[in-house]
Amino acid sequence: MNDHGRTATQRNGWIWCALAAVLFGAATPATKLVVDHVGSVTLAGLLYLGAAAAVAPFALRQPRRAATARQRSLLLLAVGLGGGVAPVLLVLALHRTPAGTVSLFLNLELVATAVIARVLLQEHIGRRAGMGITIVVLGGAILAGASGGGATVGMLLVAATCVCWGIDNAITASLDSYTPVQITMAKGVIAGTVNLCLGLALDGVPHVPYVLAALAIGAVGYGVSITMWITGARLVGAARGQTVFALAPFVGALLAWPVNGDRLTVSTLAAFVVCLVGVGLVASARHAHTHTHQSQEHAHPIDPDDPHHRPDAIQVLAGTRHRHLVMRHEHEHLPDIHHRHVH
Repeated sequence: MNDHGRTATQRNGWIWCALAAVLFGAATPATKLVVDHVGSVTLAGLLYLGAAAAVAPFALRQPRRAATARQRSLLLLAVGLGGGVAPVLLVLALHRTPAGTVSLFLNLELVATAVIARVLLQEHIGRRAGMGITIVVLGGAILAGASGGGATVGMLLVAATCVCWGIDNAITASLDSYTPVQITMAKGVIAGTVNLCLGLALDGVPHVPYVLAALAIGAVGYGVSITMWITGARLVGAARGQTVFALAPFVGALLAWPVNGDRLTVSTLAAFVVCLVGVGLVASARHAHTHTHQSQEHAHPIDPDDPHHRPDAIQVLAGTRHRHLVMRHEHEHLPDIHHRHVH
């Protein structure tokens, strides 16, 4: 086995997810600056249309791949929940809760993603990772308990947002019939258009400067970020990818101080530390055993340094589309798109 190649591939996955976390974390306090000037539904639509605009030049150049009816249905579900419902809930939460608090409470997305990935994708969690997820929940509880009653509705909205994104994460990390930019494009166009039309009917047309600002935030904080996260999650698994992405709320909370004037309270810092410990436990969990790879056909960039893409392990069909041959071996691995096996 080429341990160096496998390690390099996994490291790339962690890096993609970390970069996605930074961009999305910065989007929360930036969105707070325009949330009072644009209707909630309209703003959600503009954010996702901005995301579509950012990836459109790349998505339109890529060939369309054959997808089954089930894969198309799953993509539609991910678009509806992750690109349609979730951003509206998040914007509504920002109306009621300080941006820094919302940023930290978004760590519940890690919990939702881990549970859904375990149930739907058979991702191995393990004792250490499970303990880390529990600690993240504890951090969220500290944050919720320290907040005033007026923030309760806002936090419930954030929790609902996290569930929607958790389902979205689990689906998009496993949909290998579509490229990351194609998925982001679909989310942006469909969810963005529907939300924008509804928002304009409900709230009217916002001023142009705020429209441009929302599109710019969506392009970077949603479009580039989502594409990076999907790329990384396919290499390290949905739950692990979301573990790194859990750093996004910390970025948002830190930026909310100078950008939005939100105070960093003692309880917020305590929740930050507790959540960070939990994230560290999940990220440091290790998993290895003898396992069998069944024959599998999908399309994604072929990494010659990855032992699962050795010439004697795959049959290249056309372009990046290839078929994996049956293989049995033992090594440390993550629940990426090649390791969706029963434990």
